[in-house]
Amino acid sequence: QLQFVESGGGLVQPGGSLRLSCAASGFTFSSSAMSWYRQAPGKERDLVASIGSLSYMRHFSDSVKGRFTISRDNVKNTVYLQMNSLKPEDTAVYYCNAGWKTYVYENWGQGTQVTVSS
Repeated sequence: QLQFVESGGGLVQPGGSLRLSCAASGFTFSSSAMSWYRQAPGKERDLVASIGSLSYMRHFSDSVKGRFTISRDNVKNTVYLQMNSLKPEDTAVYYCNAGWKTYVYENWGQGTQVTVSS
């Protein structure tokens, strides 16, 4: 059964850091590129970062480049998003999905809320 389970969100002050995790199942994780997305209230879901199946390729949106990193563990079927130097505009629900700069599956997890506020 296809499933994405995101975790690690929370409330953090501007300039702080968080590490998000997404445990995936129901497809061949090790052969799939993975991506993180975020959706702020009243806005569309936007791509944040992508990583190739063997971690050789990475892509970041301009808004997070230099502050966020993406990594994966193909044994644990988990993709991570390390977020540093967080800004209030990073506040959103964060989701993961399979695919390189686009999502493969219509099924989404519940997401994890990230709130950056003093």
